[in-house]
Amino acid sequence: MTTRTPARSRPPRDGDAPEYVLGTHEQESNRLGLQNRLWSASAHQLWERSALRPGETVLDVGCGPGHATVELAEIVGSTGHVLAVDESPLFLKHLQDRVVARRLNNVERVLGDAQQLSSLLPQVAGKVDLAYARWVLCFVPDPEAVVRGVASLLKPGGRFAVQDYFNYESMSIAPKHEAFTRVILAIGRSWRARGGDPDIVSRLPAMFRKHGMELQDIRLNQRVARPNSTIWAWPDTFWKSYLPRMVEMETITPAEREAFDAAWQAASRDPDAFMLLPPVFDLVAVKK
Repeated sequence: MTTRTPARSRPPRDGDAPEYVLGTHEQESNRLGLQNRLWSASAHQLWERSALRPGETVLDVGCGPGHATVELAEIVGSTGHVLAVDESPLFLKHLQDRVVARRLNNVERVLGDAQQLSSLLPQVAGKVDLAYARWVLCFVPDPEAVVRGVASLLKPGGRFAVQDYFNYESMSIAPKHEAFTRVILAIGRSWRARGGDPDIVSRLPAMFRKHGMELQDIRLNQRVARPNSTIWAWPDTFWKSYLPRMVEMETITPAEREAFDAAWQAASRDPDAFMLLPPVFDLVAVKK
């Protein structure tokens, strides 16, 4: 059961909702903050291609602790409105802290499952100008339910902007290392075991069409990291946040974690090393 919780109503409480596979602990929240900063330019370019404008109503699907939410709110301005949906009460509390700090009055937090958008937000059916989802569809067991829900809330001509993965397990360090590759494949298996799909983008165009949306634009963000580059911190913080959980879930063994860490530390010290980051695709679909 999910409930709609506006920011002005009951504050979210810890324990109200299950965690997503990467967790909702403080370390993960901090990692998401760094991730947002490293991918903020990419997100803004996608929003520009989606023709995001002041005064619009925006749906932030799976908003997490709300780093992108506040940026969307600042763009749509005081005449616009942002609906931020997430199933984590802790993340929504972090979002509220950001909203208060920036003195924003155009953000509404909604506690609930992104797979149930129609029932969470019936009052905005057919009224949303733009929906945004970044690394959400790859984690949910029923991504088509999210797409269907978004389609029901968008107005005709409304846009759905998505950033997500395809060919996720192609990420690699150079020179290649067996211990690294083994854990990358295990990460993919761990997502699939929870109902996720690290190759979800391959399925999205057909889902869009089925639910009355047409894919208007698709582009690839293929980034390469080097040990002395800023983006190197993106995978580095992910390993620190998620690999301990994988050991706890027995997705990898402590020995595999140790071998991976050794390979990563060696690459981090090697000025000639580089990493092919997982391919992130930008998609814009338009409601017919």
